[in-house]
Amino acid sequence: MKRSKHRGHKEERNGDEPAILETENLDRQGMFMGGGPDPDTVSLASVTAVTTNVSNKRSKPDIKMEPSSGRPVDYQVSVTVIEARQLVGLNMDPMVCVEIGEDKKYTSMKESTNCPYYNEYFVFDFHVPPDVMFDKILKLSVIHSKNLLRSGTLVGTFKLDVGTIYFQPEHQFYHKWALLSDPDDISAGCKGYIKCDIAVVAKGDTIKTPHKANESDEDDIEGNLLLPEGVPAERQWARYYLKIYRAEGLPRMNTSIMANVKKAFIGENKDLVDPYVQVQFAGQKGKTSVQKSCYEPIWNEQVVFTEMFPPLCKRMKIQIRDSDKVNDVAIGTHFLDLRKISNDGDKGFLPTLGPAWVNMYGSTRTYTLMDEYQELNEGLGEGVSFRARLLISLGVEILDPSSPDITSSTEVQLEGVPNISESATGKVEEFFLFGSFLEATMIDRKIGDKPINFEVTIGYYGNEIDGVAQPKTKGKKGGGDGDEEETELIHNSSEEEMDDDGDLTSVATTPPMKPVITDRNYFHLPYFERKPCIYIKSWWQDQRRRLYNANIIDKIADKLEDGLNDVQEIIKTEKAYPERRLRGVLEELSQGCSQFLSLANKDQNQSGKTKLDRERLKLCMSEVEAIGQQGKAMRSQVKKSTVRDKIKLAQNFLTKLRFLADEPQHSVPDVFIWMISNGKRIAYARVPSKDILYSSIEEETGKDCGKVKTLFLRIPGKKGFGPAGWTVQSKIEIYLWLGLNRQRKDYLSGLPNGFEENKLSKGPGLPCSPPISLTYMMKQIFQLRVHMYQARSLFAADSTGLSDPFARVFFSTQSQVTEVLAETLCPTWDQLLVFENVELFGEATELRDDPPIIVIEIYDQDTVGKADFMGRTFAKPVVKMADEHYGPPRFPPQLEYYQIYRGNCSAGEMLAAFELLQIGPNGKADLPPIDGPTDMDRGPILPVPLGIRPVLSKYRIEVLFWGLRDLKRVNLAQVDRPRVDIECAGKGVQSALIPNYKKNPNFSALVKWFEVDLPENELLHPPLNIRVVDCRAFGRYTLVGSNAVTSLRKFIYRSTDKQANNWSTTEIIVVNMETEPGFKKMDTVVKLDSCSDAVVKVEDDDKDGKGKKRKRKKGDEIEEEELDESMLDWWSKYFASIETLTEALKAQEAALSDSEDKDDMDIADGTKKGKGKKEKKKLADPFEKKKPRLDELKVYPKELEKEFDNFEDWLHSFNLFRGKGGDDDDQNVTDEDRIVGKFKGSLCMYKVSDDMPRDMSFDSNMGMFQNIPHNDPINVLVRIYVIRATDLHPADINGKADPYIAIRLGKTEIKDKENYISKQLNPLFGKSFDVEATFPMDSTLTVSIYDWDLVGTDDLIGETKIDLENRFYSKHRATCGVACNYAIHGYNVWRDPMKPTQILAKLCKDGKLDGPHYGPGGRVKVENRVFMAPTEIEDENGLKKQTDEHLALTVLKHWEEIPRVGCKLIPEHVETRPLLHPDKAGIEQGRIEMWVDMFPKDMTAPGPALDISPRKPKKFELRVIVWNTDEVVLEDDDIFTGEKSSDIFVRGWLKGQQEDKQDTDVHYHSITGEGNFNWRFVYPFDYLMAEEKIVISKKESMFAWDETEYKIPARLNLQVWDADHFSADDFLGAIELDLNRFPRGAKTAKQCTIEMVTNEAEMPMVSIFKQKRIKGWWPFVARNEEDEFELTGKVEAELHLLTGEEAERSPVGEGRNEPEPLEKPNRPDTSLLWFLTPFKAIKHLVCNQYKWLAIKIVTALLLLAMLALFLYSMPGYMVKKMLGA
Repeated sequence: MKRSKHRGHKEERNGDEPAILETENLDRQGMFMGGGPDPDTVSLASVTAVTTNVSNKRSKPDIKMEPSSGRPVDYQVSVTVIEARQLVGLNMDPMVCVEIGEDKKYTSMKESTNCPYYNEYFVFDFHVPPDVMFDKILKLSVIHSKNLLRSGTLVGTFKLDVGTIYFQPEHQFYHKWALLSDPDDISAGCKGYIKCDIAVVAKGDTIKTPHKANESDEDDIEGNLLLPEGVPAERQWARYYLKIYRAEGLPRMNTSIMANVKKAFIGENKDLVDPYVQVQFAGQKGKTSVQKSCYEPIWNEQVVFTEMFPPLCKRMKIQIRDSDKVNDVAIGTHFLDLRKISNDGDKGFLPTLGPAWVNMYGSTRTYTLMDEYQELNEGLGEGVSFRARLLISLGVEILDPSSPDITSSTEVQLEGVPNISESATGKVEEFFLFGSFLEATMIDRKIGDKPINFEVTIGYYGNEIDGVAQPKTKGKKGGGDGDEEETELIHNSSEEEMDDDGDLTSVATTPPMKPVITDRNYFHLPYFERKPCIYIKSWWQDQRRRLYNANIIDKIADKLEDGLNDVQEIIKTEKAYPERRLRGVLEELSQGCSQFLSLANKDQNQSGKTKLDRERLKLCMSEVEAIGQQGKAMRSQVKKSTVRDKIKLAQNFLTKLRFLADEPQHSVPDVFIWMISNGKRIAYARVPSKDILYSSIEEETGKDCGKVKTLFLRIPGKKGFGPAGWTVQSKIEIYLWLGLNRQRKDYLSGLPNGFEENKLSKGPGLPCSPPISLTYMMKQIFQLRVHMYQARSLFAADSTGLSDPFARVFFSTQSQVTEVLAETLCPTWDQLLVFENVELFGEATELRDDPPIIVIEIYDQDTVGKADFMGRTFAKPVVKMADEHYGPPRFPPQLEYYQIYRGNCSAGEMLAAFELLQIGPNGKADLPPIDGPTDMDRGPILPVPLGIRPVLSKYRIEVLFWGLRDLKRVNLAQVDRPRVDIECAGKGVQSALIPNYKKNPNFSALVKWFEVDLPENELLHPPLNIRVVDCRAFGRYTLVGSNAVTSLRKFIYRSTDKQANNWSTTEIIVVNMETEPGFKKMDTVVKLDSCSDAVVKVEDDDKDGKGKKRKRKKGDEIEEEELDESMLDWWSKYFASIETLTEALKAQEAALSDSEDKDDMDIADGTKKGKGKKEKKKLADPFEKKKPRLDELKVYPKELEKEFDNFEDWLHSFNLFRGKGGDDDDQNVTDEDRIVGKFKGSLCMYKVSDDMPRDMSFDSNMGMFQNIPHNDPINVLVRIYVIRATDLHPADINGKADPYIAIRLGKTEIKDKENYISKQLNPLFGKSFDVEATFPMDSTLTVSIYDWDLVGTDDLIGETKIDLENRFYSKHRATCGVACNYAIHGYNVWRDPMKPTQILAKLCKDGKLDGPHYGPGGRVKVENRVFMAPTEIEDENGLKKQTDEHLALTVLKHWEEIPRVGCKLIPEHVETRPLLHPDKAGIEQGRIEMWVDMFPKDMTAPGPALDISPRKPKKFELRVIVWNTDEVVLEDDDIFTGEKSSDIFVRGWLKGQQEDKQDTDVHYHSITGEGNFNWRFVYPFDYLMAEEKIVISKKESMFAWDETEYKIPARLNLQVWDADHFSADDFLGAIELDLNRFPRGAKTAKQCTIEMVTNEAEMPMVSIFKQKRIKGWWPFVARNEEDEFELTGKVEAELHLLTGEEAERSPVGEGRNEPEPLEKPNRPDTSLLWFLTPFKAIKHLVCNQYKWLAIKIVTALLLLAMLALFLYSMPGYMVKKMLGA
C-alpha cells in the first residue's frame, strides 16, 4: 500500500485492501492507515485530481504478493474451569472434561455435590493456520463418577468453535456460564452450568484480564451465559438439512497406485474415481454414499445434523472425497459460513442456501501420483485451480422438543431426497471469455531458457487435459436456449450454427514463445506490437444478478475506502479541511446506496432464484438503504472537531458493505491464468469472475472488466510462502472480458486503441470469429526519468544487521539499476535514471491519462551469489505529451514516499519521483534539459535535478552520549572498547571511546554536535544512523550493532514561543489555571490515586464550602462501620485499591464510547492523557462514598513504563540490531532476537540561526542538554516487592505449577527456592528483596518465576525485565512512589527516607523554581501557583503537631500543573507486568504484580522494608446446632403399618471439606416429616477475611510430595437424608448457604418457603461474619424429574461463629457430648411402638390395609382344607362303598 502522499498512485495501492477485510482482520486495517512516519505534505489538489481515473483503461494492481492464508501461526487456548452449578442428578461425583480437537484434559473429581468448585486452569498450545484453528471445536463436558475402571456417565456438554472465542472482544469469555445439554436426549433441557474463562491468544495478541466483578453479579447465571453478543439465552434445538444432489467437473484422476497397475495390465479405462461427500459441522461428521467410478456423480441424499440454534460453530465444511482402499483423499473443499447465509435481525431469516452450485478450488487438475499441493484440496490456502462444482441446498428447521415423533438423539442421519429439475438452478447460458496478453515481463530467470505459454481456464473449460468434449453436449443446450430468443442479433445466431459444426472452438492458450533477456534477473516475452489473445466459450447457469449486486456494493465500498483513505491522508499530513472531503465521501456514499436500490431490484422473475437470493436481496436493500440514510444524516454532522469519530463510523459502514458483497451462492467459477514453461506449470494468478463480468449497466460491471490489469503470477501452494513466493514469477498486463455470448459486440472496446485483429482464416463468407492476436499500428516513443532520492527502514539482509542496497527499476521491457550503497538501511542514492526510447502501444491521449506502472525492486548486493530481494513497490509516472508545456502545476514532479513491501509485510519506504516524457517529431531537443549539478567524482551517475530535489537548510544536531548497555558478544569475543558513530546525511560525529566496557559502560564526554544540510520539509528528513563499533587490537574495528532513527521529528527543538501554543502549561498566568471549573477537573484526576481530602483550591470563598464537605464526609463515616486502625495493614490498602481500580474500569467501560473519542481528540490536540482519566474518576466517585475511607495506592493494570512513556523523558534507549531480518510473517517479533544491546542517549536538532536563546546559567558544553545529572557510577539499594502472580502457564503434567521467585540484577542472583508455593497458578508471594546495585553496570532487573521440581532442573515459567536506570534518572521520580497521605505511624507510614518538604525543596532547586514559600493558614506557593492543605499531624500517642508535610505533599501530587518543569510524579503504586518466555515469543505466560523502590546510597538510608507478607488465614470455628426438621418428604413405606415415613438424619459440611462431613443421629420413623435432633456440628476452619475464602491445605493424592493450599468460597452445605439399614441411604434435599451472604432464617416453619432459595435477590441477606450468631428455619430443596426445584423439607438450625481464641476459651462437644451438652430430643417413641401394643398393630394390619387380602386368604385356606379333607377321606370311603360295607 503506498504511503499515500498523494494519491496519484492510488491505483497501485488499493487492490490489496479488500483482501484484508475479508479475513476479518479489521485491526490490521487500522495498522496500515496509521503505519510509519508521517508522510509528506502535498497540496490538496493533487489528491483529488490524480485519483480520478480518467480513461478507465487500466485497473489497480495488487501489491501483496504472498498468500496470507494457510501459513501456520502459534495459538494458545487457555480455559479456567471455575465451578459448576445446578448439575442434574442426585449426589453425584462430577468432573469436567475440556476437549479441543483431539486434546482432552480433565479436572479433578469432586465428591457428592451438585455444585463442585474447581478453579483449575488448562492451556492448549497449537501451531496451525488460522482457518484450521478457528474451525476447531472446544467442547466442555461434565462426567459423573469416572474412575480407573469405568468411563463414567455423561451429564451434559457444551460446544463452540475457537473462532467464536477469538472474535469476541479481547479474544475471550470471562467468568461466563456455559449451559450444558445432553446430546443424546434433546428434549431434556438444561443439565447444569459450568462457569469458566476461555481465552484464545495468537502470537502478538495481548489479553486484558477484565476486572473481577463482585461475586453476586456473576451468580446471576442467566445474565452471564457463555454466548456471543446477540445470541439469545434460550437456544433451541434445530435440524440442519444439507441436501447433496450431484457434482460435476471432477478432475480426471485416481490416486491409488493399484488403479495405475490395473490400467497398465487390463487397459481398463473406466472413470477412475469413487467420490463421496463428507460434511463436518459442530464436531460431527456425516457422509453420503460412495458413487463408484464416476466423474459426474449423482447422490440425491441429505445429511441431517441436530444441533442447537443459533450454533456456536460458524462454518460447515463440505468436502468431496475419493474413496480408496488405502486412504481417502480430498478432491475439493468448500466452507459454508453460516453468518453469510442467515440474518439474525428482526426481519431476519434462518440459514438457507440453494439449491445452488458451489465451486471448489484446490490443486492443479493435472493428474500426478503424488500431488504436491494436496493440502489445497483440504481447504488450506488459496486454491490454484478449479476442482469441481457441487449442487447443494441447506435448510434449517427449529425443533419442538415436546412433539412425540422426534428422535431425541443428535446422531448424524443420512436420508434420500428426490431428484431436482435441471432448471432449478437457473437457465444454462453460453458465456464468452476473451483475454489479450499485452505484455509479459519480469519472468524469473530460472525458467527463462524454455519456451513459455499462458493458459487461461474458467471452471473445467480451457483446460487441455480435460479435453474439448464437454462443451459439445452443453453447446446443444445452449443452442436450444438460443432458438427461443428471437430477438438475437443476426450474426450471433449464425455463429451458433458454426458452433454446432464444431468449427469455432476455444483458444485457451497463447502460442509458446522464447523469452528474451531484460537483465540478469528477469526475462520478458517479445510481444512488441503483436499481442496474443485467448477466448473460451463455456456454459453456466445464468446467475449474473448475484454477481451484479455484489459488484455494485463492492464499487460503493471501494469508493468509500478510497475516500476515507484520502481523508486520513489529509489529517495525517495536517492539511486544511478534512471535513469537506469527508462530507464529499458521505455524499458519494449515499448516492451510491440509492443507486443500488434502483438497480438491484430488476429482473426479479429470473429462473433459479433461491430463497436465499430473495432474502439476501431484502437484507442488502434494507442494510444499504440504512447505510445511505445514516451517511446522509452524518454528512450534516461532520464538523472539524468530529472528523475522527465520523471516520470510525464510516469504517463500520465499510465493513458492513464488504460483508454484504460476499455472495455465498456461486455461479460462474473464477478464472485462472497459468504460466506454462515447457509443459510444466510454474505460476498462476486467480481472477474472480465477478471482477471481469460485463453488464450493459456501468455500475454492475466488474471492476476489471474490459480493462488492462497488471497481474503478478505467483507460485502455488506452500512453496509460495516465504522468500520463494516474493520473487515475481512473471508480471503480465492482461485485458479480460467475460459476458454472455450474445452480449459480446463490444468486448474489445476497452483495449488501448490503434490495433488490427488477426483471425483464424476461414472460408469466404463465413462470419467473423474472435481474434487470436492483435497487431498495434500506433506506437508512441517516450523517455522515462526516474528520480531515485532515498529509501529508509529497509530490511536487514546481511548478518551485520545492515544491507548493501540498490534499486532496480522496471518499465515496460526495460530495466535499470541504481548504484550500490554499502552497509546501510537508509540509502540516499540521489540518482536520476533515464530510460531512452520506451515504446508504448496505443493512442497518445490514453497513455497520458493512464500510463503503465513502474515496478521498483530493492536488492541487497552480495559479494558472492545472487543479490537478495529486499522489497518491492509500484509507481505511476506523471506523463507529459510532446505538445504540453513543462511547468507547474504538474511539473517538475514532487518527491514522494512509496511503501515497500516484502511479501505481505511492509519493509521500508522509498522517496522518489517519476516522469514520462513523450518524444515528439523533433526528437529529444524538445525535452526539458537534464540540469543536475554534474559531480565529477560520481562519474556517469546523474544526481536528481534541482527542481525536484528538496530545498536544504543548515541544521545542528546535538547528541547526548550516555552509555551502552547489555552488549552481547560479537563473533564469540566480548565487547571491550566500544565507540558510537552517529551519521546523518553524510555528516556525523563519533563518541569518546569507552576504555573498559566491563568496568564502566558510560561515556566520558557527554555532548557532541555536528552541522548538516537537511531538507526544509521535515517529512523528507533522512534517517539518522547510530552504529556501535568495537575497537580491537591493531586498529581493527568490528561492527557490534546499528540502529536507524527513521523519524527525527520528536527530537526537533522548537523554541519556547512556538511551544506555548502546544502546551498551555507553559503560559505563566496566575488566573488561567486556577479557575474553579478547571480545578474541579484536576481534582477528579487526583482523587483516583489519592483519598486525601487535600484538594488544591485557590480562591478564598472555597474554604467554607470545603469545610462543609469534610463535615459531610465525617458524617458518612459514622454511619459506616468505623475502621479499626490497628486492624488495618498494607493488604487492606491493597484490596481497597484493587476495588477502586475495578470500579474505575467498570465505569470506564460504561463511558467508553464517549471517552474513547474524547481521548483521540485530546491526543490530536497535543494535550495527551488528560480526559480519559478524568472521565474515569467522575464515574468512580459514587463508589467511594460507600467505602470506609482508606488510604489507597494506585494499581496499574500494566507496566509502569507504558503509563510514563518508557521513562524516556530525556534519556532515550535505542536498540542495536545485528543479523539478518526474520523471514517471518510478523517481522517485529523476530526483531527481538536481533537485538544485541542498547545505546542510551538522546538527540536534539535545530536550525542554525543567531538568535538562540541563552540562559544566564547556560553551560555551553552541554548545549541544549542543560540540568542533566552526571553519569558517574552510583550505588543504589534496590528494593523489590513482589505481591502475587496470576494466570501462570502450567508447568507440570497435572496442569499446575509450584512457583517461586528468582531475581537477577547484575551479578546478584536470588532464588527463593525454599519458599515455593505448591500446586498454585495464582500464587500470593508477598515478599520483598533488597539488592545492592551499581548503575550503570547493573541496570536491568529481571524478575522471573520458576517452577520447582523435585527431580530435574526447575523450569522457567516466565520473566519480566525492568530497566532501572531510566527509572532512576527520570523526572517522574520513579525511585519511590509518592503516597497519597503523609503519616508517621500505622499502615500508611511514609516510606521514603526524604520527607515531602525535602523532596519539594529539591525539585524546586533543580527546576530553578521560586519557592516553596509556606504561608499562614495552610498555604504554600511555588512559582505562581498556590496550594492549600491541613497543617496538623497526629503521632502514635494521638498528640497533634504542626507540620508543613501535607502542604508539600499536595504540591507533589499536583506537580504536573507547575509551569515549565512540571510533570506527573509517580504515586505509590503496584504495577502489573506480563511474564514472557524466551521460547514462546509474544505469548503472555502470566502476570506478576510488584513494585520497585530505589534509594541512592549517598542519601539517608531508608527504613526497614514494608511488611507485605500474605495475611495468615484466621482460625474460626463454626458451630451449627440442628434443632429440628419439619415437612421432610416421606420416602419409606412401613412393612407392618404401611404408613409413609422417613428415618431422617441431617448431614453437613463446609465446602471443600467433604471428608469432614458430620451426621446427626437418626430420627427413626417420622410419619409427619418432623425430626428432633438437638445435635451440634463443629467445623473449625481457616479463613481469609479480605478474600472471603476458606483456606484448606491437603495432599492432592497419596503420592503428593507436599500439601497444596486451596482457597474456596465459604459455603455451608446441609443435606437431609433417609437412613436405610440394608440399602444405600436416600438423598432427600439440600441447601447451600454462602456464609458471606445467605437469606436470613425464617422465624417459624410456616414462614419458611422455597422462595428463600429460588428468589434470593428479594430476601434480606446476612453474613455470619457480621452477625456471629443466627437462628432460624431454612428450606431443603431437590430437583424433581422436570428439573425444577421443589421443597423437600425444612430445618431449624442455629449458626454460631467464633474466632479460634474464643472457641478455645469456651469449648463444646460434637453431637450432644460434653462440654455444654445439649439435652436429648423429645421424640415420640413410634420407633418401637408395635412391640408395646401388638393388638393395635395387628388390628391396623388386618383392618386397615390388608382387609381384603385377609378375607381372600381365609377363603382360600377354607377351600384348601375342604379339598384336603376330601382327598383324605376319599380312598377309605371308596373302599367302603366297593366292599359294600
